[in-house]
Amino acid sequence: MRHYLGKIAKHDLVNAFGVTVLPAGVRLSEEHLALLERHGIEDVSVVPDPAEPATPTAVPPREAVGAAVARAKSLFEDARGTGRVPILELQAEVAPAVMRAASHPNVFELFEAVKAQGDYTYEHNIGVGVLAAMIGRWLDLGEADLTALTVAATLHDIGKVKIPDDILNKPGKLTPDEYEFVKKHTLFGYEMLKKTEGVSYRAALAALQHHEREDGSGYPLELTADHIDPFSKIVAVADIFHAMSSDRPYHKALPFYEVLRQLRESYFGQLDPGIISVFLENVTTRLVGQQVLLTDGRIGEVVYINPHDEEAPLVRIGGEFVDLSCKRSLMIQRIVGL
Repeated sequence: MRHYLGKIAKHDLVNAFGVTVLPAGVRLSEEHLALLERHGIEDVSVVPDPAEPATPTAVPPREAVGAAVARAKSLFEDARGTGRVPILELQAEVAPAVMRAASHPNVFELFEAVKAQGDYTYEHNIGVGVLAAMIGRWLDLGEADLTALTVAATLHDIGKVKIPDDILNKPGKLTPDEYEFVKKHTLFGYEMLKKTEGVSYRAALAALQHHEREDGSGYPLELTADHIDPFSKIVAVADIFHAMSSDRPYHKALPFYEVLRQLRESYFGQLDPGIISVFLENVTTRLVGQQVLLTDGRIGEVVYINPHDEEAPLVRIGGEFVDLSCKRSLMIQRIVGL
């Protein structure tokens, strides 16, 4: 195994039980090689030339997302003024940029890139588009469906162009009347997209249904699982993850462990369990090799994912190994070094 030291894994490395031991893209260290030996994994496909520099035309994800946000903001502001959705421009200029960003190999860099930095309304549209496209790839959607999903997700909040900015950006809690009015953005978006030529009906449904929940507790129609379009279910997961991970006018971003915990709890009734399962599995297996800040202020490297407790991995801090599944007071605050 020594000849793999320092090489980069080309594919996810899976043991005989189908558990991902190391994710694709990790640079193999001594600890990684020992881990592979313990799992009986001997054959590893590696990137042919790990020293080869990245293509100079590659755009960093934060820059790519920022450019997409700027263009989307301009187009959404046009929609606010005209009441019409500039679908051709969105499909030609914004959706391809969103899909390219979603293909970035490091999901944690991507999560950092899509976090809202201040202009939440427009950054949220692009963030949800990127995350939905990423989830769609993990669900093995075909290219046509993936493109349609990306457009639908990017437009999911188009109805908010009919909500005044002083309500959308209100720093305090909304009044009951204001909240009820904001909830109507789902209906506004549905009506706008339904009458826009060239827009998939599924995009209109995503605008209408992305706040519906599997148990019927959502809005505006209190639909249950069988009556919610699959695109809407994907957009709902992306919408919630992005909202919890970003600073918003009325609350700060939640810690990494809290975001995963709340998504896991959403298994039970609110979000589609299949989509949540795929999302969490893909996120947690890619933690191996990442530098993380723990809630006690220490920084370490994730070296192993516990298949029975994926959100509580084994972390190396200097010469010490800390099993978070045995130390419930310790959790991952955030990913560092991005």
